[in-house]
Amino acid sequence: QVRLVESGGGLVQPGGSLRLSCAASGIVLDTYSIGWFRQAPGKDREGITCISSSDGTTSYRDSVKGRFTISRDNAKNTFYLQMNNLKPEDTAVYFCAADSVVHRIGDQCIPVMDYWGKGTQVTVSS
Repeated sequence: QVRLVESGGGLVQPGGSLRLSCAASGIVLDTYSIGWFRQAPGKDREGITCISSSDGTTSYRDSVKGRFTISRDNAKNTFYLQMNNLKPEDTAVYFCAADSVVHRIGDQCIPVMDYWGKGTQVTVSS
């Protein structure tokens, strides 16, 4: 059984930082494409960043470029999202996901993935 479990969300002031973690079991992450997505109230789920397992291509949505970084630790079967200079508009539930392939339209990572975590809340507010 595949499980992805997010952690690291919380309340942070504008300009602050958080690091989200996604621990996987039931799959070996270094053979999978991975991504982070988010969903704000009343909005569709959107892709933040994703990495292709085939060639390592990494994409970021424009609004997070230069502020967010995806990384993985294959030894821990875990991947991360480092978020810096957080803004109120980053407030959302954040999900990690994995699949054999990642789907993109341009630099947009499409939220069509086989395996999903349950999400962790990130709130950016003063």
